[in-house]
Amino acid sequence: MTLAARIHAAKDLRVETISLREPEADEVVVALGAGGICGSDLSYYGKGRVGDFSLREPMVLGHEVAGTVTRVGAAVTSVKPGDRVAVDPSRPCLSCDYCRAGRSNLCRNMRFFGSAAIFPHVQGGFSEFFLARADQCVPIPDTMPMRVAACGEPLAVALHGIRRAGELLGRHVLIAGAGPIGLLCLMAARLAGARRIVCTDLSDAPLSIAREIGATETINVASEPERLAAYEADKGTFDVALEATGAPAALASLFRVVRPGGRVVQLGMMPPGDVPVPANLLMAREIDFVGAFRFHEEYRAAIALLAAGRIDVAPILSAEMPMSRADEAFALAADRSRAIKVHLAF
Repeated sequence: MTLAARIHAAKDLRVETISLREPEADEVVVALGAGGICGSDLSYYGKGRVGDFSLREPMVLGHEVAGTVTRVGAAVTSVKPGDRVAVDPSRPCLSCDYCRAGRSNLCRNMRFFGSAAIFPHVQGGFSEFFLARADQCVPIPDTMPMRVAACGEPLAVALHGIRRAGELLGRHVLIAGAGPIGLLCLMAARLAGARRIVCTDLSDAPLSIAREIGATETINVASEPERLAAYEADKGTFDVALEATGAPAALASLFRVVRPGGRVVQLGMMPPGDVPVPANLLMAREIDFVGAFRFHEEYRAAIALLAAGRIDVAPILSAEMPMSRADEAFALAADRSRAIKVHLAF
């Protein structure tokens, strides 16, 4: 038995005792060290759904997790009890055509921590102890704080988005949204050599962090929409725009500020239903519009970058709270004026 933060319905999050089965031969038991509250966790908490995925049964939340291995299955040799690990929440089947083609993020049979995409749902990692396949576990240095290691997952999402954006060396980049993913995309775009990075949001507080970590310019599109509109001149300005808000209005604004031959990358999960796209503008300017969903090998790359200090996530680490105060932690995480990334621990 183990304690876990389990969502039953919108605004009904309970820290309760659940059963934990014995690990299979290729699995390990991990004691949670830190778990980051993600936008999808907030959506399940606030609305009982994320995108097209709705809760149909109680589900343990959490997929940004790191911890310590406590038990290993009979066939596990890659990690041992006592090892500190970051845990990739992706559990692909490793045998479908997408997995064999090296695109396991598109796996036909993906089991992703804390996701209602399939039924029965996949339980997450906001649990005192949880199970993972051994290949999901990436050893981390003794000096790496658990909540930094837990940021490997959102950083991997950002790295995959930057990969989908194409070559960024010397390019002009717009990032819509200064939440955790947008700010990590900003860090990754700088690492990729972007020449100019403009970040937009509806709130001043996260934009101040964007400036702290290297944004060339920030724009509050709620109070100064004309500043973004100015970039529409001469058929657009930016080589690449990354949408990291999940807001249809934010996406709609990007196509007029991206130059002909540019690219728009969709990272944010949109609300259910059709989202209008200016198809004629897309066609006439030959703009590439691509999606970026989760990640593949970027997870291990993210942990390596964090371990080497090449990306510093300290500016987005807002608070760490005990699981017993989960409701309070979720309220803080949802307040854009006070927090970027909030972590839970036992």
